[in-house]
Amino acid sequence: MIEKVGDHFKLIVIIVKKDLSREVIKSCIEAGAEGGTVLHGKGTGRHETGSVLGIKIEPEKDVILCLAADDIVDDVLKQVTAAVKLDVPDTGIAFVINSKSVTGIAHLLEKDF
Repeated sequence: MIEKVGDHFKLIVIIVKKDLSREVIKSCIEAGAEGGTVLHGKGTGRHETGSVLGIKIEPEKDVILCLAADDIVDDVLKQVTAAVKLDVPDTGIAFVINSKSVTGIAHLLEKDF
């Protein structure tokens, strides 16, 4: 049988310009998270399209996935927002997704939530 936890965790999704992902991960860890996963993508925000010599440019983005315990989610969001200035328009976005169940984090299964 696989042990599952989930009600005590949330997935924080942060989307920023690609040169900011290291700072985001560092901020997540400083706020108490275990780390994160970086996925690469391209943005299509309202101020992010342009062209050079008629060639459309789509800025590269990083999507950072950070699984965090409920009690530190607000701290992680505050730390990331301050570190990469998410409160400045067109810098990036962060949002939180509830998790139903989580497996594969055996080192956290022993913690008392």
